Amino acid sequence: MNRKKLAGMVLLLIAGFIKTYADEGMWIINELNAQSLARMKELGFTPDYKFLYDKENASLSNAVVIFGGGCTGITVSDEGLIFTNHHCGYGSLQALSSVEHDYLKNGFISQQGAEELPVEGLSVRYLKETVDVTDSIVPQISHITDEYERIVAADSIGNALATAYGKSRFTEAYVTPFYAMNKFYLIVYNVYRDVRLVFAPPSSLGKFGGDTDNWMWPRHTCDFSVFRVYADTDNQPADYSADNRPYKPLFYAEVSLKGYQNKDYAMTIGFPGSTDRYLSTWGVSQRIKSANEPRIEVRGVKQEIWKKAMQADDAVRIKYASKYAGSSNYWKNSIGMNRGLANLHVIDRKRENEAAFAEYAQKADNQQAYGEILKILQDSYEATDEPRKYITYLSEAFSGGTEIIRLARIFSQSYKKNLSTVDIEEIMRDRIRPFFKDYDPSLDRETLAAMMRIVKEKVPQQYLPDIYASIDKKYKGDYERYAADLYAQTALLSEAKMIEILKDGKKHEKFEKKDPAALLTSSVIANLMKLAGSINNIGYEVQKGKRLYIEALGKMFPDSVFYPDANSTMRLSYGSIGGYQPYDAAWYNFYTTDKGILQKEDSTSYEFWLQPEILDLVHRRDFGKYANEKGELQLCFLSNNDITGGNSGSPVFNKNGHLIGLAFDGNWEAMSGDIAFEPELQRSISVDIRYVLWMIEKWGRCQRIIDELKISK
Repeated sequence: MNRKKLAGMVLLLIAGFIKTYADEGMWIINELNAQSLARMKELGFTPDYKFLYDKENASLSNAVVIFGGGCTGITVSDEGLIFTNHHCGYGSLQALSSVEHDYLKNGFISQQGAEELPVEGLSVRYLKETVDVTDSIVPQISHITDEYERIVAADSIGNALATAYGKSRFTEAYVTPFYAMNKFYLIVYNVYRDVRLVFAPPSSLGKFGGDTDNWMWPRHTCDFSVFRVYADTDNQPADYSADNRPYKPLFYAEVSLKGYQNKDYAMTIGFPGSTDRYLSTWGVSQRIKSANEPRIEVRGVKQEIWKKAMQADDAVRIKYASKYAGSSNYWKNSIGMNRGLANLHVIDRKRENEAAFAEYAQKADNQQAYGEILKILQDSYEATDEPRKYITYLSEAFSGGTEIIRLARIFSQSYKKNLSTVDIEEIMRDRIRPFFKDYDPSLDRETLAAMMRIVKEKVPQQYLPDIYASIDKKYKGDYERYAADLYAQTALLSEAKMIEILKDGKKHEKFEKKDPAALLTSSVIANLMKLAGSINNIGYEVQKGKRLYIEALGKMFPDSVFYPDANSTMRLSYGSIGGYQPYDAAWYNFYTTDKGILQKEDSTSYEFWLQPEILDLVHRRDFGKYANEKGELQLCFLSNNDITGGNSGSPVFNKNGHLIGLAFDGNWEAMSGDIAFEPELQRSISVDIRYVLWMIEKWGRCQRIIDELKISK
């Protein structure tokens, strides 16, 4: 390869990983470098760094929280008020809903503190401390050549460090690897377990557009909900108690009604879940063919069955609303990712990067340490492509698609010898009855038959669970009849029978050996474990290749700064407001208005139907102080902030660090963004905070929430 071509490829490689031409990056907030801070100032950010993060004093980062198990929220008052997305609060709304009190359909408004509803199992985490412990781990594991042993050693040291810090029910501490285990941080959170629902719009607006609009622009979704964190009388984390009081936060965000213009500064702080920006070409191919394609196919079948039942019965709709939303979200994400990876030629671009890296790795000084990295990655991915594909089919169809299997696992894992009456009641109360609250056996029976069939059609014989042989022999491919018999004969649909089994060891032994649901479950799980075990060692080789690859990049570009892949830790992304060109001869503006609601509203569509009183509010156009200079209500807006799953509910701040919106989605044209950032196309979609406050004030008539906020006009 000639020197000019090599130089060009090296530049491509740098551009692929380092922020040189776009405001790419999910930056660790306590390690913002001079380059990033200078760029933030250039884009318009006015406060100093300590406004964002200050180890000794309260700062903006203290107001951002992990909401529930996988979202972000922002504290907006000195009474522990939290704004997050409607879809982040959806599971809580579903759990609190019934046919008589349908908060999903009708929304929820509390006009006083006594009306706020506790949400069992919901927690909010405030980041307490982030400590670099790399020097306590890496020197102790650097001599270990076996990757599995290296990971085990790192985990052991990390657990010891976290335990020494002092973990408890209200203090969460763990060590997290960054840069593919080249760096480690101890992350500590205060965990607040008394969280109450304060306000939510009806799903007609909170999910306006449904699956059709999901991951799409333009959007008109009012994707927000409001919760409150409660603490004990000493302002410390506590379980629910009527004596608890609203939490007094260290810091809360000021809300701006000033709006934004094109190219204005925009910044998010949140907890993005997972990206794979350093993924190799072979890894990208495996994601497309062995993960996304099977997932798309299986979930598509399951969701059609669920959707039909939900539309026919309100009780089923409430039970399955949250489960359907979770399944559908990642289903459409997988479709968009495959489309984006193909349209944007991501594999071709990464292949060019890897050619440049190969030139570097084969130099005499580098060959011993890094010369085999690309071969390790190629061999490892290609060896696992086929089994991973069928693991995806099996796990999506059975572990994720058939709920009776999940129930059987819960039940079997709950059993121990000599359970007392108290033990059994706790099992039923805490594990079994909550499952049945959101479960419809007849719907699951129909789903099981469909899942059995798609696995049979798509998975080769050698990868099928052993139970298929006996089922096919007896039922001749009639999986509807098999499912009907299973649900008629299993003890798992009778609470009385389950209690008897838990009481009697012999009955439990018979259950495990004879019950059709138990037999299906044990066969499926054994098969999945066997398949996963067959590629475990190769998986560790993939991890080794990734670790060495990122280590080598740091040495290849010693003067450059890399950001680590997302791993559910706090990150900051800076950028600007702006539209984009989705395809030739088209341009998307950077915000939507109330006009779009009326253009999309459709009384015949469950995705675009709106309550008459909401339509009346929009028609009257009483937007007051929430209107822009044209008298419009701006609903949603675009920015080029770098976000992913887990950022849902992330606050979007303006140049002064004031809240202007809540991030809730990405755009369809850049669904490959978890693997490759696309500066010309990738956009974050956020709900305008003025839309949020207009709904609270005009629809909810809940002035007490507005009065709690610190608002700049």
